[in-house]
Amino acid sequence: MNVERITVDVQTDSSGDATVYSAAVNGLLSSISYVKDDFADGVDFVITEEDTGRNLWAENNVNAAAIVAPRQPTHSTAGVAALYAAGGVAVNDMIAVSGRIKIVIASGGDTKAGQFVITTF
Repeated sequence: MNVERITVDVQTDSSGDATVYSAAVNGLLSSISYVKDDFADGVDFVITEEDTGRNLWAENNVNAAAIVAPRQPTHSTAGVAALYAAGGVAVNDMIAVSGRIKIVIASGGDTKAGQFVITTF
């Protein structure tokens, strides 16, 4: 298993917005880290796969560095949500990603910087 970390630097424009793309990734998404530099408190971001638009992480009003391990719900071969035991708790699994990852920033502050680290294997 090869672990790959891709760092994406983000610089907002004068409106506090930015759209950037990672280098191509291919593997199972382990985590996404937001490394706060000087983005304004309350930054909003949406992180998706470029080709499919599949949501990987969306959060509003972020004030501090954070790390998430996004997972997706699984389904049976009949297309029904897979549930754990009688309690009906959803079964989640890692997300296979292929291609570039799109990061959209809003409310980041006038020409401010931040960084995202995408880890796959």
